Amino acid sequence: MTKGNLLIKNAAELVTCSGFEAKKGKEMNELHVIPNGAVVIQGGVIQGVGSTEEILKNYCESDFQVIDASGKSVLPGFVDSHTHFVFGGYRAEEFSWRLRGDSYMEIMERGGGIINSVKATREASKEELFRLGKRRLDSMLSFGVTTVEGKSGYGLDYETEIKQLEVMEKLDQEHPIDIVKTFLGAHAVPKDYKGREDAFVEFLIEKVLPTVVERNLAEFCDIFCEKNVFSVEQSRRLLTKAKEMGMKLKLHADEIVQLGGAELAAALGAVSADHLLQASDQGIEDMAKAGVVATLLPCTAFSLREHYARARHMIDHGCAVALATDLNPGSCFTESIPLVFALATLYMKMSIEEAVTALTINGAAAVGRADKIGSIDAGKQGDIIILEFPSYKYIPYHIGVSTVEKVVKKGVLVFDKENKKS
Repeated sequence: MTKGNLLIKNAAELVTCSGFEAKKGKEMNELHVIPNGAVVIQGGVIQGVGSTEEILKNYCESDFQVIDASGKSVLPGFVDSHTHFVFGGYRAEEFSWRLRGDSYMEIMERGGGIINSVKATREASKEELFRLGKRRLDSMLSFGVTTVEGKSGYGLDYETEIKQLEVMEKLDQEHPIDIVKTFLGAHAVPKDYKGREDAFVEFLIEKVLPTVVERNLAEFCDIFCEKNVFSVEQSRRLLTKAKEMGMKLKLHADEIVQLGGAELAAALGAVSADHLLQASDQGIEDMAKAGVVATLLPCTAFSLREHYARARHMIDHGCAVALATDLNPGSCFTESIPLVFALATLYMKMSIEEAVTALTINGAAAVGRADKIGSIDAGKQGDIIILEFPSYKYIPYHIGVSTVEKVVKKGVLVFDKENKKS
């Protein structure tokens, strides 16, 4: 039997999330559910989607590995569209500092925060980063993640930024999860460039970006556009150059203060703007008009004890909203998709349907791959999850606990909770 040939039948509900681009506003509630559904995957690509009765009329079960999903809900694999999963070292002590009331920016200003992780990542070997990255990917897979975006940004120098991207490239080749690589050299200002932020941006443009582009080490370029980090103009300069060199754009925008990052993302045609806790009404309107995906990271707001991004306002005003974990060693050390769902539905006023859309087709759009993944449509990659329960509504209902029983990647069973892995 050919690898990647799989037939899933008798699904209590087949949640297709059908579509080939980001869903905006009211569209985010449209999940296109097929009762007693079935899906056929051949050579890793979805060929047929419909009721079990219809599918079995057109396909011979003996030609496929068959999974009977009776009493189960079947969905597209989740797309975690914002993470920093390749890093060295941990910052548990800083978590305790935040518990006593120290702010994220206060910790950063006294040498903690991102700079702390930079030291550990610079010192870590490629082998160590690969081992740590693989372990984190294995955990993500158990939560139903089949595609993840990973950022550099814990180097802030030539060697380590390239090292992080090379590690992600190797992991992409060797792990079932697809990895979308983002160059985030402008994640913070290194100590030797303090007060010379313009010079650091110039260093990234002249010395690091060319290698990233020439070696095709990253698809996206990102920057932390924030007060006391990189200004709107510095961000514009770096991202404009990256765009001229053929890269797609992302932006850490309006997380701590309202700086105009959302407006900049819209003006530059970024694929996504992320965080957005302080995004202005104008910025949200601009993003909706420009088709920028608003990627919201509720676990970060939860961990920092900050107000959540205004998901309800964004959706009601025509934005396409995605959700992601923001897995990182400092402000949000979690890869928990169930926690993302719980926070989005309980505290961000998102419907369960909107949250599902945000972690499937809109997550795919946030990494520029809505035409290939994020829904169960003919012609797309066969990335699918099977829940333990008969409805997608159990995902946030079983608070903080993974309901994912099986994960299929390109038509191959790559995770099974009963057997841990196939």
